[in-house]
Amino acid sequence: MAPRTAPGPRGQRGGGPRGASPARGTSPARGGPGQRGASPARGGPGPRGGGGRGGPPRGTGAAGSAPPGAVVTPAGHVSAVGVKRPGHGTAGRPIDLQVNCFPVDAPNITIYQYDAIDPDRLPARVNMEIMRQVEQDNPQIFTRSMAYDGRKIAYSAIDLPLGGTSRTFEVSLAPKNGGTAPKPGGRPPRVYRVKLTQAAMINTDVLHRYIAGQQSLDTAISTALAAYNTIIRMEPNIRYPFNVRSFFTPEGARQIGGGIELWRGFFQSIRPGPGRLFLNLDIATCMMYRPGSLVELCLDFFGRMDLARGNYAQYLSPNGMSERDRLRLQKFLANLRVTVPATTRDKKRPIRRLSDRPASNITFEYQGQNITVARYFQLTGNQIRFPQMFCVELGTGGALVPLELCQVPPGQIMRKQLPSDKTKDMVAFSTQRPHERFQSIRNGAQQLQYGQSSYIRDFGMAINTADGPLSLQARVLPTPQLQYGSGSKEPTVVPRDGKWNMADKKLVSPVAINHWLIVSFDSRRFRDQAQQDLVRNLVGGFRSTGITMNDTNSLIKNANPQGDIVALLRQAGQESYKTKKSPPQLIVVVLPDIGNAEIYTAVKHFGDVAQGVATQCLKASKCVGANIQYWANVALKANVKLGGINCTPSQRAVPLLSDPKNPAIIMGADVMHPAPGAENRPSFTAVVGSVDSMASKYIATSSLQVGRQELIDDLQTMTKEILQQHIAYRSAKEGAQNPAPRRLIFFRDGVSEGQFGQVLEQELPLIKELPLIKAACLELNIRPAITLLVVVKRHHIRMNPLGNAGDRSGNCPAGTIIDKGITSPVEFDWYLQSHGGLLGTSRPAHYEVLYDDSHLGADAIQGLSFTLCHVYARATRSVSIPAPVYYADIVCARGKHHFEPGFAVNLSDTVSQAASVDAFRDAYRPIHPNQKRMMFFS
Repeated sequence: MAPRTAPGPRGQRGGGPRGASPARGTSPARGGPGQRGASPARGGPGPRGGGGRGGPPRGTGAAGSAPPGAVVTPAGHVSAVGVKRPGHGTAGRPIDLQVNCFPVDAPNITIYQYDAIDPDRLPARVNMEIMRQVEQDNPQIFTRSMAYDGRKIAYSAIDLPLGGTSRTFEVSLAPKNGGTAPKPGGRPPRVYRVKLTQAAMINTDVLHRYIAGQQSLDTAISTALAAYNTIIRMEPNIRYPFNVRSFFTPEGARQIGGGIELWRGFFQSIRPGPGRLFLNLDIATCMMYRPGSLVELCLDFFGRMDLARGNYAQYLSPNGMSERDRLRLQKFLANLRVTVPATTRDKKRPIRRLSDRPASNITFEYQGQNITVARYFQLTGNQIRFPQMFCVELGTGGALVPLELCQVPPGQIMRKQLPSDKTKDMVAFSTQRPHERFQSIRNGAQQLQYGQSSYIRDFGMAINTADGPLSLQARVLPTPQLQYGSGSKEPTVVPRDGKWNMADKKLVSPVAINHWLIVSFDSRRFRDQAQQDLVRNLVGGFRSTGITMNDTNSLIKNANPQGDIVALLRQAGQESYKTKKSPPQLIVVVLPDIGNAEIYTAVKHFGDVAQGVATQCLKASKCVGANIQYWANVALKANVKLGGINCTPSQRAVPLLSDPKNPAIIMGADVMHPAPGAENRPSFTAVVGSVDSMASKYIATSSLQVGRQELIDDLQTMTKEILQQHIAYRSAKEGAQNPAPRRLIFFRDGVSEGQFGQVLEQELPLIKELPLIKAACLELNIRPAITLLVVVKRHHIRMNPLGNAGDRSGNCPAGTIIDKGITSPVEFDWYLQSHGGLLGTSRPAHYEVLYDDSHLGADAIQGLSFTLCHVYARATRSVSIPAPVYYADIVCARGKHHFEPGFAVNLSDTVSQAASVDAFRDAYRPIHPNQKRMMFFS
């Protein structure tokens, strides 16, 4: 049979835009013809309009009336998912700011939830077109707009007259040319069957009780919020490309190469706060596939647009492309939807694979004879100019179509990991200073015209964007003092704007380096004089921090970056050993600026896993002619890798750490999941913990487990190992008589925030890790009071300082904290921007206390969290999350270093996940014993 290219089109949404159909505008309950979303009786575009004629009643319990900064005291009978808020913090000075939130009014009504059952797994956008066609074909049933998530759930403000609890509808989508009848001899329009079944009645009163502090969080509240979020997203989702919580527009799109086009858009989420609901509206950015010719997309992917008017046919053929590159391209194109205009069919079909043979060499049986794909298209009137090029296989039927016949429609979201070489482009495209970002948010709120949305109005909701983003009074926490070593001109430092420098400062516990060597993989930059300059500058910079450099005549070895990296490092170490009669403590590795990722991975595997020696990598362009401040910063990393301590928080600044009766251990944990599309890869886990009494020196342990599982399987064993090392260190190094901790404060890196329902879906499982932590303590016969916090960085709350309250970057000062107004009505949580601004708008971290039998007050635990953001050993800046969480994230990211270089990570997608994880686990190598007590991850 002939290769299938594309069946007839499904067509576009029937009828005109929502609100323009006469069939849907004649019902008196809807305000008369042509008045959907415009009738003053419906409340108008104003922020607080009533339900209007035919609309749902506003009710007496409408949420959204609490003033900014309102405080809600949860009732005694109300329980929290984690810890109920014990009170609000008072430390620090006040600051006035804006947050990217807008108040929402919503009535006490019943929302009717329906299961939408369609037998086909269609794209969400197609499902939405089908559902809208169902509504337009049945105006007597759907007298008000129905909100639909594009998958399985629909919401209505009225009890739909289905003639029972369910009803099946049959609809066809009109072809793209606007006609309703098939072309002569063509296929009839496809018929879709949609079954709507009433699944639940959502009483929004529970949500209003929750924000008033009169109701515990449960699934009913999460369900109501999910309904509201579906409602507000309907209008933009039917117009623009969207993902779960954001939509994107083509205005200002930018092509950055690699087949990628960047689009801007908006994130929207309804969230509960104390006494009110609010809309969190933020700027969003996403990657799209470059639209146009599929051939040009392929060329752009490889950075070869120079061939677009030249000999690209040879390049995109088996003779011009390696098998490795063909597989890379196939992975990039997987599930991209294309059209084949030459067949007069504009249906979008997904790419399944890239052929390994050209169109001129793939044969099939057609009308009783074998012909090639190229010949088939010529016979059907489609001239193929370049039969030597690859084909793509489309859809489930396996149709093979030459590349040159395919077009890429615009607006297709690329659900893949951003290539590392495009990070700068993404940052440049998405970076905006706070005032710019908030102006974009204001503009977006006006463009969205929430007051004109028939969906929002039919559910009686109103969003007040006229007054601009919410204004709140927050606090700026006192900056902790930091202690440096003896010999410092300024041993006690108070950071300013979240930063300080190493000028005239000595480290608290500097190491002595007696034997080190340099291996350079960039011999072009580092010839004799440059090598001597590097040694002299490094020694001078290290000595300026107090590090003792007894070896000023180190071996310098040039190495081939294309060679066996591990073998070259081992050879250099052996050569140096023969000269010095001792193994090197530190290997400094100079990396080339381009193509250094594989070298870096091999270096870290050699040092941290195979050999047990500290390694310090430097980028060639950075260290040529670098000043003493650069080398002092390198010294910060090297010192802690070799067992030293850079600085500590002053004891007076952190009473929680310096209390001799209640010594504390600080721990952090994280899980890093595989990239999107990597289904058979493991997740890496890490636990780090402090070993000293001032939480400045850390050790780490790591593991791997089944991919995308958030709970840490080996948490008990990992926690026990950290506790043992903490007790041993405090006994041996600090001379503690009772070295066991009396307090264990555990910071858990949280998952991306997304919907508010994740509190139940994600944080409750994290609380289940608590027994594993307790069990580890019991194994060691210790019973510390435990405080468990989750820290989330990936969310969409942003701050904009008012007046002259910002720092030089225009951001809020380091230490700005919000624990009122937009926080949970019940849970013990806050937003803390702990770092000074650099580029763009700083993102605060969101903290929530999930368990606390130390009964720490708000000021104590908030102050500790801020202080721990200042002990990140690599930097002389406060960082955005507490150091132990930051370290855990780094250790997870280095999971790949535990495998031999060249380990076959590209396992077949047909391998089961369990078998895949077993293969990774067998190949996983632990950290070398020499490094287990060191901060190798710094």
